Order: sequence, then C-alpha cells, then structure tokens
Amino acid sequence: MARSSKRKYDVVVFGATGFTGRLVAEYLAEHYESGLKWALAGRNQSKLELLRAELTGRWKHVGQVPLIVADSFDGEALTAMAKSTKVVCTTVGPYAKYGEALVQACAAEGTDYCDLTGESQFIRRMLDRHHQAALDSNARIVHCCGFDSIPSDLGTLVLQEHAIAEHGRPVPDVTFYLWGMSGGFSGGTLASMTNMVDEVRQDPGLRKILFDPYALNPEGERKGPDGRDLMQPKLDKTIGAWIGPFIMASINTRVVRRSNALQDYRYGQEFRYQEVMRFGKGLKGRAAATAFSVGMGGFMAAMSVPKLRKFLGRWLPDPGEGPTEAEREAGYFEARLVGQVRGADVRVKVRGEKDPGYGATAIMLAESAVCLAKDRRKTKKTAGILTPASAMGMVLVERLRASGITLDVM
Repeated sequence: MARSSKRKYDVVVFGATGFTGRLVAEYLAEHYESGLKWALAGRNQSKLELLRAELTGRWKHVGQVPLIVADSFDGEALTAMAKSTKVVCTTVGPYAKYGEALVQACAAEGTDYCDLTGESQFIRRMLDRHHQAALDSNARIVHCCGFDSIPSDLGTLVLQEHAIAEHGRPVPDVTFYLWGMSGGFSGGTLASMTNMVDEVRQDPGLRKILFDPYALNPEGERKGPDGRDLMQPKLDKTIGAWIGPFIMASINTRVVRRSNALQDYRYGQEFRYQEVMRFGKGLKGRAAATAFSVGMGGFMAAMSVPKLRKFLGRWLPDPGEGPTEAEREAGYFEARLVGQVRGADVRVKVRGEKDPGYGATAIMLAESAVCLAKDRRKTKKTAGILTPASAMGMVLVERLRASGITLDVM
C-alpha cells in the first residue's frame, strides 16, 4: 500500500499530558515555531486544553496547535489519529500494557511511529505480530528513541562509519561504557520493569526472550557470538578501571544487534557488542562495582516479591512523576564506545547536558519524530519494525548534534 503524503499533521504527540509527553511538547513548541504541523493528543480533553493553555503562555503560536482525544484501547480513535498524521510520537507506557493497538493502527495505515520503550518482550511481540503489516504499508515503526537506546545505537553507528571510512573495515568488538551520569530515576521506567516482572510470572517462557542476546534479530538470524550481559564486577584492562552491569544493557545490546542485521551486517557477521558501567580504579573502584552489582541483583529480586515491591514503592517515583526543571537542567550523561581495528583504537563519546531519563530523552524522541516526518527522502528506503540507526541513521545523528547532544569520534 502506498503511503499517502497528504496528511493533516507532520507529528502527533500522543500522551502529551504526561510528564515526558509534556517535555516533548515543550521542546517542539520552543524549537519548531514554524515549518512543523503538529498536534497534542491524549485521552482527556480538559487536560489537553489545560496543557495547551499553559504552553501558549510561553509560546503564543501553540494556541493554534490542534487537540486530538484518543484512548490507548480505542482502536477506532487510534486509527483515525494514525490516518491524520505522518508520524505518531508516543510516550504512553508501559508499552506492553498500552502500546500494541497504536502500533497496529500505524502499521495498518502506513504511518510512521516512534516511542520510548525499553521493553524487549513488547518489541518482540510487535515484530511477530505487526512487522509484515508495516512492511506492506511502508510504515516505519521505530522503538527505543530515548536514552534507551539512541546513545548506544547511534554511538555504534558513528563509530562503525568512521572505522569503515578511515580503516576500510568495521570494528569487530565494541564496548559501550557508561562513563558517568546524573539524573532522577524514571517512574515510567520503573512501571515498565514492574510490568515485565509480572508478565514473566504469568508466562515463565518469556525468560527465554529476555535473556536471549539476539531476541530482536530478524527471524532466522537470531544467533551470533555474543552471550549474556555482564552481571558481575570485572577489572577492564582496556580502560584500566573496574566495570559492572548496566541495567539498560538488556535492551540496548539487542537494539544494536538488530541494527547490524537490518543494515545487511554492516558491522560484520561476527560483530560483538557489550554494555557496562565504569566505576573507579583500585580497591575503591572494585568495592563500588561490587556494591552496585549486588544491589542491582537484589533490587530486581525484590521487585518480583509483591510485599517488597510495595515497600520499595514508598521511595520510588510513580509514573508521571519526575525531577524539577532545575534538576533536569543540572543532569547529564556521558558514554564512551571503544573498539579496535587494524591495530588502531576507535573511540566515540556520546554526551547530553540534561537529565538522561527526561531532559535528554525528550530531545531524542522529539528529534526522532521530526526526522521521520521531515527527512524521509534523506534516509534509507526501508520499512517495518526498525531501530533508530536502521531507520534514520546519520540523518538523525546530525539532528541530535544540532540540538546539543554530542556524538563525536574522540
């Protein structure tokens, strides 16, 4: 089915009245006063009207931004919304609970889509159920357009494109180090983790997908040299420091491997990729890495016990809650991707100057949506359930660089 170019909107922000949705709307209001036709969408008309009024107080042009009322379980309303726009940008999670009907509508109507999910079991279901429909309609369904997994996916792309250009071949083995970060824990992320634990309790077979390093690769291509993610502290000789597990590695690594497969294995058939957190050197670094590894394991175990989860919930944010503007502005993240090819080191730094889970994520998602809407002719001719690198590639890299996010070879 041919995709219609005569859509009323370029981008619809679905879930605009939520915490992250509002940040996306604020970003579009500030940076796209003209040249972008966009709308605010959610399930509550009065909340949408209040949001628009508040935004209009800061940016007068938002007073002309239309409102769309739709519920995550109202297929008819979601289909109408999908038909009206080139791109649906959604912040309504956990996506495993609230996301499938929208993916289905976009895949059926040839509408591009981007979200913030970090739920590998949800992405796998979308692959199994809606990838072919998206291919048939020429829709690009792009998951993981926030802190998970853009720094990983686009950082790897920048590293490999540089290696190929400068050394004539890709880097065979890449490690992503979370070098440092400051920011609040996301209530939405916590809700997604909780839902994932509940799904596994109901269907123990999901464990196989969650622990499979190639679970998101195309069917028939779910094998390779990588094993399970690092779960124990380890002295890393490459950077001369102790490393430990990175909680987002379980989704980010799968996205990067899918990107490789969708790009005809541009990084190589035997490409290896891992993600870790950097701690310090010496005994202090070892102690920090060990404490974090034990703490992370304990936290995940506690989340599977209802009484312990309820107890922990007293100190953890609820969905829709988040840091203040001052706290978001004071946050940052920095990651470094490291590899070697033909005896030469290749290193890339990815850095954002805002809280990673909210401020930086809102920028990444908003620019992904605009890229899908505005840059289709510049990107590869591809469709289906995609990744940021395979759908938008270096075009999105340039947009993010222009927005203040570092994605540079060191």
